[in-house]
Amino acid sequence: MEAAARRRQRPGAADGQGAQSGASFLQARHSSVKADEATSTAPFHLDLWFYFTLQNWVLDFGRPIAMLVFPLEWFPLNKPSVGDYFHMAYNIITPFLLLKLIERSPRTLPRSMIYVSIITFIMGASIHLVGDSVNHRLIFSGYQHHLSVRENPIIKNLKPETLIDSFELLYYYDEYLGHSMWYIPFFLILFMYFSGCFTPTKADSSMPGAALLLVVPSGLYYWYLVTEGQIFILFIFTFFAMLALVLHQKRKRLFMDSNGLFLFYSFALTLLLVALWVTWLWNDPVLRKKYPGVIYVPEPWAFYTLHVSSRH
Repeated sequence: MEAAARRRQRPGAADGQGAQSGASFLQARHSSVKADEATSTAPFHLDLWFYFTLQNWVLDFGRPIAMLVFPLEWFPLNKPSVGDYFHMAYNIITPFLLLKLIERSPRTLPRSMIYVSIITFIMGASIHLVGDSVNHRLIFSGYQHHLSVRENPIIKNLKPETLIDSFELLYYYDEYLGHSMWYIPFFLILFMYFSGCFTPTKADSSMPGAALLLVVPSGLYYWYLVTEGQIFILFIFTFFAMLALVLHQKRKRLFMDSNGLFLFYSFALTLLLVALWVTWLWNDPVLRKKYPGVIYVPEPWAFYTLHVSSRH
């Protein structure tokens, strides 16, 4: 009878042993994946960084320029401008490139946070599209970007005065809500990607020549993004978070790979350019009036309407 009881217990024991071996296998596989992530190094993504930099310059920086260059007859004021079509293309291409960049990360990043960030990015950029379209169209009617909404000659005498509130609401959607929902997830995604750009091999911590050539246009674009978008606080917070992560990883004897170096040096160049820009315009009385407070970072388009277009 004892032998029979032992035979009846064997299937359960076998199941227990199978469950333990299965758990051990999954644990070993998980550890193997983590080890592979820690030791793998991604090559420099020349194609993605080139497309990313190119479309930033053409579709974002080039938007307002295209609106001024193309004849007004081609794009009437009551229709979308060529800059609006640039913005629409930017709102599609940029999230796609960000997702492709995340796919190539050697580290597994939190997918839910990535998806929410991309969705918020698209929504914020779309809000900005509408507000920015109207604000830039107002230039043809005499709107001056270096002045506040209520101080603009074409707006301060509007009747009824509640119309001025509507233009201030439009400005809020453009410059505050749109920018926040656009740039916060943008820099969050770049930081999450940067967190996976580390390698235990010192020899892999270098940039190819093509990456060095791209640092200058990339850093110059981020200067425009930070100054025109009025997001210096967000940028400096992101940069110091990256710097803190670099110092933390250095204690673990982990070094930035080529992609991490490219992103870090681009941001470092941006910080230098912003400092030079602020120093140059530090004593400008008109811009000082528009940008009061501790953080003084004038917008390039405010400088343009004040010192360039007013001369013509």
